[in-house]
Amino acid sequence: MAAASLETFGSEFYGKPNYPAHPHQKYAPLQDYEYVDVALHADKDKESLLSIPGAQFTDLEPTIGTEISGVQLNALSEQQRRDLALLVAERGVVFLKAQDANANELLDLGRFFGRLHIHPTSPQPEGFPELHVVYNDPESTLKAREAFKDPRTPKYGWHSDVTYERQPPSYTLFKVDVVPKVGGSTLWASQVKAYETLTPKFQKIIEGLTAVHSAVEQAENSRKRGGPVRREPVQTEHPVVRTHPVTGKRALFVNPGFTRYIVGLKPAESDAILQFLYAHIKEGIDFQVRYKWEANTVAIWDNRQTVHSANYDYVLFGEGPQHRNAYRVTPQGERPYFDGSKGTSEE
Repeated sequence: MAAASLETFGSEFYGKPNYPAHPHQKYAPLQDYEYVDVALHADKDKESLLSIPGAQFTDLEPTIGTEISGVQLNALSEQQRRDLALLVAERGVVFLKAQDANANELLDLGRFFGRLHIHPTSPQPEGFPELHVVYNDPESTLKAREAFKDPRTPKYGWHSDVTYERQPPSYTLFKVDVVPKVGGSTLWASQVKAYETLTPKFQKIIEGLTAVHSAVEQAENSRKRGGPVRREPVQTEHPVVRTHPVTGKRALFVNPGFTRYIVGLKPAESDAILQFLYAHIKEGIDFQVRYKWEANTVAIWDNRQTVHSANYDYVLFGEGPQHRNAYRVTPQGERPYFDGSKGTSEE
């Protein structure tokens, strides 16, 4: 796939024998880099963004999620990009409808936010390792449907993106260009509100704890399928509660996708705390948003304070082969940290 083809990257490539590519090249371990969130240089009132003629901003839930129409990502000035980053930091996830931005332009916006992550196992357009492809063709959908008939197969998977990295993503940019006829929504939960709705005593128990996040299982699963492992899998300790560098708020930073255990606790103690937190997140319908995709919608979310889960209802219940195709750009952020000097998020 030539570089110019990224200008029209999308459905024209679906169904081709070589799409998506699963290149097996090897990369060196990721090196730390200095990261400064561009939202720290935004205007607090976000005037340059909110005053765009014809723009509409609609909060979808009180605690998380804003839908934007009348704004084109590929037309934003640098100040408007900074203000958009601040809005994402404040609302957790924003959805921009009817986007003209092509893959090159989404990569450009991602680089404005930070150094782009190259996924160690995911499919990608050949020659463009910073694009993470989500691709469900008819064959894979029907295979998944058979798997989902087994009641032991998980129907959801709450996670934050690649939290096993030393510097996990700050933001994720995700464009969906093919959607199923019915279903296929994605859910997000606010880890800030998940933390804030714990009792103060329990907050104190988990503040200062660290947990191990692992890429090992993801790499092993890729190898079993004959897929690539482009970097050796890592395991990294991160705080169970982290401080957001822009808002100063505290958020849970654990997820069942990549968090394995809490350091320094007995396995039973660690499991009890983590399973309680996972259930608390999953059942927190008052701090979740569920979004029904339309083609050419771009979601931008803050990985430091949200978890998300795809919904595979269209695979399990949909009639005939269904498609849900998208691609992701993922800038890396700071090393997670916990600032114990500022009190709780409610103070």
